[in-house]
This record gives sequence, C-alpha cells and structure tokens, in this order.
Amino acid sequence: MVADFVSADYGWLRSPDGKDGVRVLFKAGANRDGYFTNEEILEQATHAMDILEKHFPNDQHTFVYDNARTHLKRSPHALSARQMVLKTPKPGKNWLVDVPELDDQGRQVFASDGTKLKKKVQMAPGMLPNGEPHSLYFPDDHPRAGVFKGMSVILRERGFTKEAELKRECPGFKCPPDRVDCCARRFLYNQPDFVGVETLLEAHCKKRGFEVLFLPKFHPELSPIEPCWGFAKRTYRELPLSRSEAELEANVLFSLESVSLERIRR
Repeated sequence: MVADFVSADYGWLRSPDGKDGVRVLFKAGANRDGYFTNEEILEQATHAMDILEKHFPNDQHTFVYDNARTHLKRSPHALSARQMVLKTPKPGKNWLVDVPELDDQGRQVFASDGTKLKKKVQMAPGMLPNGEPHSLYFPDDHPRAGVFKGMSVILRERGFTKEAELKRECPGFKCPPDRVDCCARRFLYNQPDFVGVETLLEAHCKKRGFEVLFLPKFHPELSPIEPCWGFAKRTYRELPLSRSEAELEANVLFSLESVSLERIRR
C-alpha cells in the first residue's frame, strides 16, 4: 500500500531535487506491517510540513484528507457526550475517561503481559455559550471538588433548564433523525463546542500554521488524489506480472511516477 501527498502545483510532494519525499510504502496486514495508524499519519504530516516550510515557504498550504477514521482521531480525553453519565456520581465515585499511559518520551506503556496500560483523567473542558471555558468537573472550592458534574448540571450551567430534565440517551443510541432534543446525550452532542472538537491531525498541523480540511463522508471520488491512484493502477496492470516483492515494489514506484503533473492537473 502507498500513502502520499499530491498537488496540482508540485505533483507528488518532494523536495525540488527529488531526494526527499513523503511517500510511504508498506505491506498491509496484521502479520506484516500492520495498517497506517494515526501516529504514522501525524509523522507523515510532520515530514510534509518540513518539506513545504523549507522548499516552498512563500505559499499558503492546506492539507486535504478523506473522512477516514484514522484521520479523524481525537485526543482520548477530548470533549464527547457519548459515555457521559446524566447525574452527578454518588459520594466516593467519579466519572473519568481512560487514556493511554505514556512514558516520558510519549511512548505507550505496557503491562508485563503485553497489554496497553491506561489511566483515568478528567475530560477536557467545553465552552459556555458566551465563549468562556466550561469545566465539566466541580472546582477546588466545591465540597465535591474534582467530581464530574453530570450532564444535567452541565446543561443547567449553559442555560438549558428544560433540556436538563431529559433522559440520558435514547435506547440503543437510536435517536430520531429529525430531533436534537430527544435526550441529554444527543442535545450535548450537537452543541457547538462538542461539534467543533479538533482532531489530533488538525491540532498538530495548526501549531505550524497549516490548515487541514476533510472531505465529506462516503465521497472518495471527490478526492483529487483518486484519479492519480487510478491512473497508476492502470499503468501497473499493463506491466509484466510481478514475480517477487522487490519486483512488485519497483513496478508500483514506476506506475506512480507515470502520473505526470499535466495529468494531475486534469
């Protein structure tokens, strides 16, 4: 499989001398190289930004990604109404979210049996309708400091007293398609701060001044890179049969390079 960037201005993303590029080739499968993870997507985006900043600093760059789940991954403690409890937890209990336990270098920590260790942390704060930060947990001067407020309290603090009386969620998460006030979870889910949570990819690129756009769901044909893949695949099928992995890789690279800038611009 191949992961790469393409531009109608530059073609495949690489340095002007062609020695540095962002193309990644890997053998997909659980028993091989696995699959492209969000961490690898962030790493590739970093490489792309390095090349663009160094060789094309005078242009404003925007990355366009399809609506794949690996592209849309959010921080594990990002704002989400999906698992929230409706009421404030009883004394001695709390509601927190599980996040991966990382070492000082930001790497996943594993248990002795190989399982990934997790820890519980507070969910990230939201934003009140007036633009002020909205903590989902009681403040330090509260008798229940650090305890999750519950969706009912959160809604009242936002001025939604009627919605604070809603049930937690519709059975099986099957909310009526034409309503956003059928349950507390659905109502919060549609609040601007819940809708507008940044993905890890957006936040990662924004730090360096790069914008990220996501294509609509289920419309891969809208992606400008799809015709490039299609032409490369056709070229590959016209080549002699690959008899080894090395030959297969060489034919894949040849096919990709057959996609000219003129054709990309079409």
